[in-house]
Amino acid sequence: MANKSLFASMLGRLPKANAVNEAGGRAYKLEPKHALAQVAATGTFGNAFYSTAETQLEEVLKLIDQVDDNQYLAKLALYAREKAFMKDMPAALLVALSVRDTELMHRVFDRVVDNGRVLRTVFQMIRSGQFKSKAGKGRVGLSSSVQRAFQRWLNTASVGKLLSASIGNDPSLRDILRMARPTPKDNARRAMFGWLTDKSIEKWAPATEADLPVEVQSLIAYRNSESEEAQALIAGGLDNVRWDLLSDAAKGPTVWTALARKMGPQALRMNLNTLLRHDVLATSAMVDYVADRIADESEIRRSKQFPYQYFAAYLNADDNVPQKIKTALHKAAEIACGNVPELPGPVVIGFDTSGSMSSAVTGHRGRGATSKMRCIDVAALFAAAILRRNPDSVVIPFDTSAYDAKMDPNDSILSIAERLAKYGGGGTDCSLPLVAANQKHAKRKFAGIVLVSDNESWVGTGRHGSTGVMTAWEAFVANQRKLAGKEANPKLVCIDLQPYQTVQACERVDIMNIGGFSDAVFNVISAFLADNNQRFVAEVEAIEL
Repeated sequence: MANKSLFASMLGRLPKANAVNEAGGRAYKLEPKHALAQVAATGTFGNAFYSTAETQLEEVLKLIDQVDDNQYLAKLALYAREKAFMKDMPAALLVALSVRDTELMHRVFDRVVDNGRVLRTVFQMIRSGQFKSKAGKGRVGLSSSVQRAFQRWLNTASVGKLLSASIGNDPSLRDILRMARPTPKDNARRAMFGWLTDKSIEKWAPATEADLPVEVQSLIAYRNSESEEAQALIAGGLDNVRWDLLSDAAKGPTVWTALARKMGPQALRMNLNTLLRHDVLATSAMVDYVADRIADESEIRRSKQFPYQYFAAYLNADDNVPQKIKTALHKAAEIACGNVPELPGPVVIGFDTSGSMSSAVTGHRGRGATSKMRCIDVAALFAAAILRRNPDSVVIPFDTSAYDAKMDPNDSILSIAERLAKYGGGGTDCSLPLVAANQKHAKRKFAGIVLVSDNESWVGTGRHGSTGVMTAWEAFVANQRKLAGKEANPKLVCIDLQPYQTVQACERVDIMNIGGFSDAVFNVISAFLADNNQRFVAEVEAIEL
């Protein structure tokens, strides 16, 4: 008699869900390294739909304790800073290293702390005492080893970098200098430190005011200027001083116009409302200048900007920002689409439009992101960018229904993203785009499915204890092999936009879960679909220390 178990339904072999997600649905728990990478690429210690800043910090500390591989922590800190463009998470991982492996901490310190904003964040986290060693010891001050890292940074940073680091408080650069106590390498640095810490000039000895760098002397003259014209003249010559170090003392539109001409294309994009408020955009000449700089094709391609940056600026722009500049943002987004890699074939793009996706995105605080961007906006832009580069793909918005989205790939990317973001708003069933693909597009061959979501599926379940996504994915694979033969090798990519630790599809050779939404995510997706199993954790581990 035949062994019936040999002929059991493949659904019976589906892995059973082993976790419950934040929304109460079936899910799969990520292993600690992967979960930490997920949080590192998306977390900002801000409030999300299903979590608070406090619970995020608790989860991060637990995950760090579960990962014994200090080299992985160091590589993840670099990945989060250099690939995912995060600020808070790389700082947290660096502080964790400072109590676990000081040698590794020193090796990656200068790459993670690449500006004053991150330096202040590291300092603040150390002072918090939240990061403890395996022995349970916390720290609220700078150890001698960490102090050396801070001293090295302060003594080797350029004048411009130090001036940039002086922007911001709680903590201020003055606080850091007073605790790090770097020994100045020369009188110029001694005078600089004295000026930054507000010490009286006689305490700078043997340095004097004449030892201050030229940029600092010019900055002092700028701040002391009595007329708008004199201030604008000085501002125009301050090439190594950031515009935002000058803005607090700017006396009027003439000075602000000079500051606008000091800004790079990305700073202009990020500060359109500020320029509008200070009457910089009152003349056609400056409107033309700003529009041309924002849509500079060579700059966009060189800097590898992703369309997300321009969509954020577009959403955040005041109604009174001139239309020519808004048109430039559209044009820039189109150019930036060229930085999105072409996939090896058409894909089904499942785009989550459920209620939790209306929360502010927490995962990207760099390159012009703003809190006005919601998860649904990011997901819509992801779907639009993939569609533009892969026009034979199919976009399926979903919540507790799968919607029939008629999208013209030749439409502008911002228009596509805006229309997509208007769908849905209900509960979440992440299996629906896969089910729709199996039913409505059963005769089409696809390279795979890309699911863009916060992974908080709670409506609908799979068979035999699996999630609905796993059940529908098995049916999709079977259908693709029916169309193209056994050599068909479709892949499922699940992009998670929030720092949670459960997923709807378990990791295996044909399934990848990845967190974040930087341009690095596109490269990982493209490589995975092209049969280069470049998984999320492997991508992190490939970072060279």
